[in-house]
Amino acid sequence: MNDDEIEKRLHELGLVLPEPAAPVAAYVPVVVSGGFAHVSGQLPFVDGALVTGRLGEDVSLDRGIEAAQACGIMILAQLKAALGSLGRIERIVKLGAFVNSTPAFTDQPKVANGASELMAAVLGEAGRHARSAVGVPVLPLGAAVEVDAIAAVRPD
Repeated sequence: MNDDEIEKRLHELGLVLPEPAAPVAAYVPVVVSGGFAHVSGQLPFVDGALVTGRLGEDVSLDRGIEAAQACGIMILAQLKAALGSLGRIERIVKLGAFVNSTPAFTDQPKVANGASELMAAVLGEAGRHARSAVGVPVLPLGAAVEVDAIAAVRPD
C-alpha cells in the first residue's frame, strides 16, 4: 500500500497517530537493518494516560484489547517516524504481545488481537503477521500490555 492509502484507512478508522513515545531506558525505539524495522516494545497510552494493571485482576478483557490496540497505534507512529512514510512497510512480519496477567488469566491471544486486528485494518494483507502472546507477572511502569514488532521495509 502507498502512504496515501494508509493515511486514508487511518482516517476512516478514526485514528490519529500520536507523537512517538520516547524510550524510558537505554534503547532506541526502532532499529532499521537488513530490510527490517525492529520496533521496541510499546506501552499502551489511551487518551494520554498509560493503561496500567493486570488482566484477570483489575483490567477487563475489553480494556486489555483496547490497550493492545493502543500499543499497535504507537508501533505505527514509531515506524512512521523512523521510516518517514508508512508506505515503506512491505509487511508486518511479527508482533510480540506481553500481557500483564494473573496465573488464571488465559485470554492473552484475545488481548493481542487488539494490535493484530489493527495492523490488518490499517495495512490490509501487509498487516497480517506471525505473533506470540505471552502472559507475564509485571511490565514496565505497571503497564497492562506491551507489544513489539518486526516489519519488512522497502528501501528509501
